[in-house]
Amino acid sequence: MEEAKSQSLEEDFEGQASHTGPKGVINDWRKFKLESEDNDSAAPSKKEILRQMSSPQSRDDKDSKERFSRKMSVQEYELIHKDKEDENCLRKYRRQCMQDMHQKLSFGPRYGFVYELESGEQFLETIEKEQKITTIVVHIYEDGVKGCDALNSSLTCLAAEYPMVKFCKIKASNTGAGDRFSSDVLPTLLVYKGGELLSNFISVTEQLADEFFTGDVESFLNEYGLLPEKEMHVLEQSNMEEDME
Repeated sequence: MEEAKSQSLEEDFEGQASHTGPKGVINDWRKFKLESEDNDSAAPSKKEILRQMSSPQSRDDKDSKERFSRKMSVQEYELIHKDKEDENCLRKYRRQCMQDMHQKLSFGPRYGFVYELESGEQFLETIEKEQKITTIVVHIYEDGVKGCDALNSSLTCLAAEYPMVKFCKIKASNTGAGDRFSSDVLPTLLVYKGGELLSNFISVTEQLADEFFTGDVESFLNEYGLLPEKEMHVLEQSNMEEDME
């Protein structure tokens, strides 16, 4: 008795309530599209097709039944194909909604490239006046010093991948403290946040391979917890889960 009552409640729920899961959304959408197209002037409508497909045929009219069956199979294919298109459309719509939501929830300024600082005053202003939530990575370099060009190239790539981090570079000779930044300690990386120095890596390339790339610099900074999580990581993970459905 209780099982019958439970089954009845489930049937009532499926017939009246809206589903909140991905498959439930798709089923509700299918039902809505079918009902909305019920009054379409094109004949036969999808609802009529489904009604005809479930109706018994006369055994005496074999030729008519075969013609009808062939016709229905084509229409059935088109109906199923349309549903698949609807699912793909819904999946794209959900992905776009997630991207829009992600952009709205992304706090702080955006950068995306390496800033060239021209003087010690500009260097200090960048550190002191930037928002407290912003991580600032400063590369102190000099032309002709081994590793400086390669590090600049790597930071350019990282700036595009981590637009919430402000990457800067300044020549040692422009800092106003060139005697403190001789070629022996270059390239140097300084990392700031909220006006405070978080890390200071002198001769940073000595901690990397002779030939290093962007991924090596990224791994090095992540080892010290200096880079935030990539913004698109959660979104890409969600997209992979949708593709597996």
